[in-house]
Amino acid sequence: MGTVTRAMRGAVAGLIATAAMDALWYRRYRRGGGDAPPTEWEFSSGATDFGDDAPAPARVGKYVADAVGVELPASSVAVTNNLVHWATGIGWGKVGGVAAGVLPVPAMGVGVVTGVTAWATSYAVLPLIGVYQPITNYDRVTLWKDLSAHLVFGATLGLALTVLDAPMSLRRQRRNR
Repeated sequence: MGTVTRAMRGAVAGLIATAAMDALWYRRYRRGGGDAPPTEWEFSSGATDFGDDAPAPARVGKYVADAVGVELPASSVAVTNNLVHWATGIGWGKVGGVAAGVLPVPAMGVGVVTGVTAWATSYAVLPLIGVYQPITNYDRVTLWKDLSAHLVFGATLGLALTVLDAPMSLRRQRRNR
C-alpha cells in the first residue's frame, strides 16, 4: 500500500479518533454540569474574541492567520476553533497512518504513541507561540485530563487503522493462498 493511501486511511482514522476524544471531553463537560446538546457544544465557543478565553485551536488559527497576513474577525472564533481542531486530529491521523505502514509495530501501538506525541507536542510548541503556559505551570489533574483524552484519541486511532487495514490484509491473504 502506498504512502498516499496510508495517509488517506490515517485521515479517516484521525477523524474517527478526534470524534472519540471529543466524546470523552463532552462526557466530562456534562458530568461537570454542562447542559448544551452535543452539536452545540462541539461547534460553538463561548469566546467572543481570540483572547485568552478562546480555546487553544482558535488561538493557533489566529496565530497562523496573522503570520500569513489574513485578518480574522472576532466573530470567526468558533469556526476557526473547529477547523483547526479537526484539521489537527486528521493531520495526526495521517502521521499515524503513514507510520503504521512503515514501522514494524502493530497499528494500535502506533496509534497510542501518536496520541501521546500529539499531547507532548502541544506542551512543547504552544507555549512558544503564547497559546499554552509552560508545562510546569499546569497541575497534575489538568495534565492527566488532557493526556487521557489524547490516549483515547491514540487508542481509537490505532483501532481505526487496524479496522481500515483489515480489507487489505484479507485481500493479501487470499492472494497468498
